[in-house]
Amino acid sequence: MSTLDEARDALRQRQGLGARYDAPEAPAQDLALARSGTAYFARKLNELDDAALYAPSQVAGKTRAHVICAVSYQARAISRQAEAAAAGAEIPPLRDPEWDALEDLDLGATLPPRALRHLFDHSAVHLDVVWRDLPGAGWDLEGAGADGTPRPLRATAMERARMLWQSALDLGNGARVRDLPPVLRPE
Repeated sequence: MSTLDEARDALRQRQGLGARYDAPEAPAQDLALARSGTAYFARKLNELDDAALYAPSQVAGKTRAHVICAVSYQARAISRQAEAAAAGAEIPPLRDPEWDALEDLDLGATLPPRALRHLFDHSAVHLDVVWRDLPGAGWDLEGAGADGTPRPLRATAMERARMLWQSALDLGNGARVRDLPPVLRPE
């Protein structure tokens, strides 16, 4: 039994009946990477004062606010896919022209600091809840990824992990490649 499995079992024992957990079929390792990436990104974001949110990021031509919006909008898009799967509805593509118009990065990057922070917090919590409530069979349903190619929803956990850890580096305020989990470090 892995350390992650032991930690999950201990959590279930502490929380008891009535608590909700990821489905046994969920990609536990990838979800752990995404959730630790969420915590790391949140830490780096919270180290920035409000004015620093509008400073240049490590992404050419983009501010840190753009990075925050990109991370948040990705969480919302994955949430829409997982919610559709859980409801038995048609799974929308990750990139949807209707939502892209509403979630314009340049417009989002003009949000006030408090709104940017809340956008990240809310989208991260919402995605975590949607993932937790996704039935086991839902993880194998397919939806179009960012490139339009169908992939199982279980792939969204690693997509999210990669986005979070890379975006923490892109904030440019002290995140280091050596902070990344080994599986996510560039080769």
